[in-house]
Amino acid sequence: MAVVSAFSEPPSERRGDHAIAQINITPLIDVMLVLLIIFMVATPILSTRLDLRLPQPGPDTGQKPPPRLTLEVLAGDSYRLAGQALRRDELQPALDAQAARVPTAILEIAASGDADYQGFARALSAARNSGIEHVALAP
Repeated sequence: MAVVSAFSEPPSERRGDHAIAQINITPLIDVMLVLLIIFMVATPILSTRLDLRLPQPGPDTGQKPPPRLTLEVLAGDSYRLAGQALRRDELQPALDAQAARVPTAILEIAASGDADYQGFARALSAARNSGIEHVALAP
């Protein structure tokens, strides 16, 4: 009787029973063919055109944009409204007159680099008290 160890070759009569060390690609090909068919069916569905109705530009109404006023806050409680220099006590009456003259005007407030915060806060408060509804901060 022959002794068979784990590292020796199996006897000649059992050579046909060992496992094949190759990949069986038949199931892989089947899966790939199914995926190919799914993509072939789905692609025409995804590439259909959409019926979009985009908005078209309408006729020009002729409305002009509202006028813009520029208020510059300068150092030392001084201001410049539309190029005219103002002191602190002249700011509120000047803004009231501008609001009465052009109620839809947009007031752009710009502060110089050396202006203090209190002057800027006074300008915002005066604009609100004058009735100007549209205030923008200029860079």
